[in-house]
Amino acid sequence: MVDIDLDKSVDDEDGTFAASKTFHDLPILPLRNVVVYPHMVVPITVGQARSLRLVDSAAIGERMLGLVTMKDPNVDEPGPDLLYKIGTYARIIKLIKAPDGTVRMIVQGVERIEIDEWTTEEPFLKAHVHTLPDELPAADDAEAEAMRRHLLELFSRLVAVGTRLPNEVATAASQSEDIRHLVYLIASSVQMDLNQSQELLEIHDLKEKMRQLQAMMTREFEVLELGKKIQSEARSEIDKTQRDYLLREQLKAIKKELGESDEQQIKLEEYRAKIEEIGMPEEAKREALRELGRLEKLPEAAAEYGVIQTYLDWLTSLPWSKTTTDVLDLARAKDILDEDHFDLEKIKERLLEFLAVRKLKTERAKEAPPTEDKDDFIRREREGVILCFVGPPGVGKTSLGQSIARAIGRKFIRISLGGVRDEAEIRGHRRTYIGAMPGRFIQTIRRVNSKNPVIMLDEVDKLSHDWRGDPSSALLEVLDPEQNREFRDHYLDVPFDLSEVMFIATANVVDSIPQPLLDRMEVIHLSGYTDHEKLHIAHGFLIPRQIKENGLKPDEIEFDDEALRTIIGNYTREAGVRSLERQIGTVCRKVAVEVAKGQTAKTVVGNEQVPNYLGKQRFFSEIAERTASAGVATGLAYTAAGGDILFIEATRMTGKKGLTITGQLGDVMKESAQAALSYVRSKADSLQIADDFFETSDIHIHVPAGAVPKDGPSAGVTMATALTSLLTGRTVRTHLGMTGEITLRGKVLPVGGIKEKVLAAHRAGLTTIILPKRNEKDLDDLLPEVRDAMQFILVEHVSEVLEHALSPEAVTSEIP
Repeated sequence: MVDIDLDKSVDDEDGTFAASKTFHDLPILPLRNVVVYPHMVVPITVGQARSLRLVDSAAIGERMLGLVTMKDPNVDEPGPDLLYKIGTYARIIKLIKAPDGTVRMIVQGVERIEIDEWTTEEPFLKAHVHTLPDELPAADDAEAEAMRRHLLELFSRLVAVGTRLPNEVATAASQSEDIRHLVYLIASSVQMDLNQSQELLEIHDLKEKMRQLQAMMTREFEVLELGKKIQSEARSEIDKTQRDYLLREQLKAIKKELGESDEQQIKLEEYRAKIEEIGMPEEAKREALRELGRLEKLPEAAAEYGVIQTYLDWLTSLPWSKTTTDVLDLARAKDILDEDHFDLEKIKERLLEFLAVRKLKTERAKEAPPTEDKDDFIRREREGVILCFVGPPGVGKTSLGQSIARAIGRKFIRISLGGVRDEAEIRGHRRTYIGAMPGRFIQTIRRVNSKNPVIMLDEVDKLSHDWRGDPSSALLEVLDPEQNREFRDHYLDVPFDLSEVMFIATANVVDSIPQPLLDRMEVIHLSGYTDHEKLHIAHGFLIPRQIKENGLKPDEIEFDDEALRTIIGNYTREAGVRSLERQIGTVCRKVAVEVAKGQTAKTVVGNEQVPNYLGKQRFFSEIAERTASAGVATGLAYTAAGGDILFIEATRMTGKKGLTITGQLGDVMKESAQAALSYVRSKADSLQIADDFFETSDIHIHVPAGAVPKDGPSAGVTMATALTSLLTGRTVRTHLGMTGEITLRGKVLPVGGIKEKVLAAHRAGLTTIILPKRNEKDLDDLLPEVRDAMQFILVEHVSEVLEHALSPEAVTSEIP
């Protein structure tokens, strides 16, 4: 470094001016992020080329320059418009040139100045300025003296509380006799932002400056006091934690000397014993011991202590190796199923197959080679059972799962999946989240305390999937026998074997179940009940249950068959028996009121008494009335609630080739209507319809119950029949229903849900059903009582449908 000591003489006076003085072409040095006050000695580093030229010029001159703060510190070379108008007149005390080309100098402020006019910008800034001496208070001003003393007191307290200022600064302030020097010394020491520093410099009245400083220091002192209080409280909390830890350690040592056991140590030993005893897989055991080791090193007050403890509670409470023994008695299982449910032979047969396979596998395991581990043989040969019962509401899907569990001697638990939209409900939350917990399957396994329960997945077709999550995809792993041997819940993060669980899902329809999930389940369809079956179910199950639930005795009420048939036919119209049970319950409650009033005679509910208990008839057979006019045909539909009948109406009005289709129909059903009209138009000659009937007419096809959405191709033949009936004036035969898809060539294609549709027709009083020829195989699923009570006409072409469906002669035509 080159040290240049300016040997020009410096006045011994304080350098202030009693009156304003003017300087012409004074060099102006812009300052970044700093304000220099009069009397203050400040180090400044200069690096900009223009500023270096200014310093070189001032060093060989009078050593005087103006220091003015920049408005925007981000500008490299500010012009006059980016500088404040008021700054400080200062002298250069010392200059030091650094090897990197910068200059470090020490300056001392002399007086405030105000810029009158800028004279030049190159090679550096120069301006005409005049000094601004502060307005000093009178020597005997008592207010000024009081303010000076208050300033000193505040400053001393500020230095004592804070750590930024050394005590020497407070000493220097207390020894200052010049009130102006004191104000600027404190102003340069107190922390404030650049705008506040500049505003303080620009204030002319010294007493006003003192007031501003008092306000700033008071606020700064409050902030420091608050920070000190917060720090003290934090330190106290830390000290308390350390103290508690030391006291606990001492308590442990004292208990050890006294031969007493430590509660925490007892708890840890219990965890260790459980981990060794419950038969965890190797990976789960290793993870449990690792977490237990972490728990031993943590104090109970630690935040993570509770998290690890909860995790270990879950791990040690799961039935890793606890199972129930299957009762492989086929005769007993069949008796239990027959006792709980009427009919449902397919499901009972499937369960007996499962038990037979399990029985044979168990016997084969006993014959395993001596060198092979028998438990491993059984585990390798075992395959999970995943059934899916699909059927309308009220046919006994959920209760059937309970009967299956009772028949094979397993524990039963139900998981409702309706409306579940979060994947974490299936796989659990990761432990990084506050309040994390395992998914529903692990919770269920823990609740039943068995590794091989029967788990009923209720309403699997009503799982939600949107942008928030797709739980059906998470179910793929659970319901796959090849994957669920090592089901990994996000919370546990260790594999758990679900392959021994018997899963039974229930659904109303399979259309809304994703195909990959449906592919993993064995679907068994449950159809609705016939009136005869409902009668048996009512006598065997519903009436005894309602008598018991309503506080009656079997000898106080009796239903005869005719009364039950009336309730089934006139007060309910459903595939299942829920509504029937509700109506029976209504009757039982009304009888209970009579018994409670003192009636002792047995109440026999006959056909005539039903309206007295249930009110007026609710459902009527309106088929004959609805099909009495041309243009109306009766179709069969399959819905989530089972089978149903629907009337398709067609009418014609003056117009020009218009086709209107109403009744909240889906696209497929609308296309069936268009195909039906195209077929009728193409066969107008053979049907004895005018070729140009559509040229001057509009056709309207309506399916009543417009509030209910409808879709599917199976109404094609019904629409073609309704149109033909309308245009020929021939009515559709009474008590006849039909279903089938049609093509433009008139072919009748097979459709689904035949059993449910036929049962609905049987309930509604239809006696003749027209079906596609290729659906003949589906008639084998019908009960003999239904098959014998109805006539089935199997067709391959629409012409056959019209031949059997339409009356031979036209009635009063609706054709205008």
